[in-house]
Amino acid sequence: MIEWVPKTKLGVLVAEKKITTIHDALESGYPLKEWQIVDMLIPNLVDNVLDINMVQRMTDSGRRTKFAVTVVVGNGDGIVGIGRGKAKETGIAINKALIDAKLHIIEIKRGCGSWQCGCGEPHTLPFKVVGKSGSVEVVLNPAPRGVGLAVSDVAKPILHLAGIFDAWELSKGHTKTTVNFAYSVFNALQATAISKMGSSLESKLKIREGISEKCTLTEEELKAKSENANKGNKTRRGR
Repeated sequence: MIEWVPKTKLGVLVAEKKITTIHDALESGYPLKEWQIVDMLIPNLVDNVLDINMVQRMTDSGRRTKFAVTVVVGNGDGIVGIGRGKAKETGIAINKALIDAKLHIIEIKRGCGSWQCGCGEPHTLPFKVVGKSGSVEVVLNPAPRGVGLAVSDVAKPILHLAGIFDAWELSKGHTKTTVNFAYSVFNALQATAISKMGSSLESKLKIREGISEKCTLTEEELKAKSENANKGNKTRRGR
């Protein structure tokens, strides 16, 4: 295995153990340009392939065929990222998409935002959020504990890897476009991070940002849940 030699300021700080958490890395102000930083700070990261498409382009020398892949990564505890990759071979395209997803990783806010629930655990969204990509618009609403993910097959693995286990979804637009749908869900989750509110409201909704103090799911359990959530998505693509 080739030893990683950091080439950016953030990479050097991580390699020297001056930055030890992904929260500090994202809040440092330095751009995240090396995927090895994510591997060092989040060793239990799980990935899931959402979509594989064959794309073609006509050139003077003939028809060029490539594979376009969409991948989501997360730790099931407030960290999630999504990325795209293109290559002539599927394996290389998946690897490119995985690296892109790690470079676009974010921390999300979770809480107990449903008026029907008062458990105080970060199992759902803290409030209603909206995400849009292309013609697809997705609205995610907090749900009480035990409802599960009443969302589409594309959104399930993304929410699972983000650490959201109860939610309701409303979508409109050309929802059969998997890529736009996935990015709409990601943008909705990103809206939780950029929204600001008072400390009293955060305490009332039990909002937690990023990785919580304790994660109840192991990496194997998270991977199993993600694969089960993605079964319906694979069935949908096969039709």
